Amino acid sequence: MNHLLKMLDLSKEEIVDILNLADQLKYENKNGIQHHLLKGKTLGMIFQKSSTRTRVSFETGMYQLGGQALFLSNRDLQIGRGEPVQDTARVLSRYIDGIMIRTFEQKEVEDLAEYGSIPVINGLTDFCHPCQVLADLMTIREFKGRFDGLKMCYIGDGNNMANSLIVGCLKVGMEVSVACPEDYRPAREVLEFAKKYGEKFFITDSPLKAAENADVLFTDVWTSMGEEAETEKRKAAFKGYQINDEIMAAAKPDAMVQHCLPAHRGEEITAEVFEAHADEIFEEAENRLHAQKAVMVKVMGGEKE
Repeated sequence: MNHLLKMLDLSKEEIVDILNLADQLKYENKNGIQHHLLKGKTLGMIFQKSSTRTRVSFETGMYQLGGQALFLSNRDLQIGRGEPVQDTARVLSRYIDGIMIRTFEQKEVEDLAEYGSIPVINGLTDFCHPCQVLADLMTIREFKGRFDGLKMCYIGDGNNMANSLIVGCLKVGMEVSVACPEDYRPAREVLEFAKKYGEKFFITDSPLKAAENADVLFTDVWTSMGEEAETEKRKAAFKGYQINDEIMAAAKPDAMVQHCLPAHRGEEITAEVFEAHADEIFEEAENRLHAQKAVMVKVMGGEKE
């Protein structure tokens, strides 16, 4: 595994391998066992989209692994003033040991990997969010103990989260149902991938149908970063696409709820459902740290013997 660019690139075995290492690192972290597997290494963190969880978890993760992280915003890099991505990639490759980038275009991530000579980790693009979904899968397995026989339901915008959840959950053996308005479906590339799984994948415009017998319910904000001009239009389009008591009643009695955060209570999820499942949601947020540490170890060459 040289990079983490999108979930579509990973095999089931690679996903499980990352999750197993994440579990081990989490156990060691909780028990005060140091694991300086990336001692002396530096991760450059390029942020063209701001973030709470991504910055803090990657920076803390590199520290716990014995390395250091450099925060690089548009104001810090010539890429913000028009330097081609391929030139930035070739320069950074001579200074640091890995790049994490959080940006808009998936092509920018792919170009960094193509032109650079160091590992690249996708911290989020408009197309996908692989780091978040690895943390999600880690949390599902932590609470449910398995993937086989489980049903994941996603309700809301067919955005980067939906794209990565569909791919990740199908790859590890889960059944997947998605409820999105017709004009806000997941990416065509992802829907083509999902077709291969036949009856294991179901998409509808009915949240209630999608939620039937679900073991895990996911949602995300109706308006993602960069789409603020569409806020009112999206509020109208997504009316009814909310995880609430009615949706929870359609799912299994022990269904868990996940949200990548930040959450807009009263829009995509009610405050009552959010608070009832807050332990699961904030464990999911914590697991960003552990899953990303596992990814950094895998791609930056810090494997234990």
